[in-house]
Amino acid sequence: MDLFQAMQISASGLTAQRVRMNILASNLANANTTKTPEGGPFRRKDVYFQPVGLSELSSRQFPEGAGRFENELDRQLQGVQVSQVVRDARDPRLVYDPSHPDANKEGYVALPNINVISEMVSMMNSQRSFEAGVTAINAGKAMVNKALTIGK
Repeated sequence: MDLFQAMQISASGLTAQRVRMNILASNLANANTTKTPEGGPFRRKDVYFQPVGLSELSSRQFPEGAGRFENELDRQLQGVQVSQVVRDARDPRLVYDPSHPDANKEGYVALPNINVISEMVSMMNSQRSFEAGVTAINAGKAMVNKALTIGK
């Protein structure tokens, strides 16, 4: 495995975590949204990842460099990608608030099924994963720069 492959793997993780952070931010921003264009309260979304072979990542990013994997280890290397973004199918939570403009006849308001604390913990986890990917890319860049200075 060369440094550029390591950077591709890290970059795939950065892309996936960026999507996850955007979805989590949307969940947090809509934690109290009772009306959406689709009707009803906002539905929480979740991101699912799947492994993707480095050869597939390379062919997407560098079509001319595809197929340059010499050994079995190189062929087994995997990055990550977002496989799907799924809406939560659970029923909304009902909160008694008869003064709310969206309350039903019994005085209950349908609110998104979003636990703010859980979403914040997930966002912190995603942020740390993103930071780890940035650290890995920076380490790779430092190694490349050091190798270039050795050759001088």
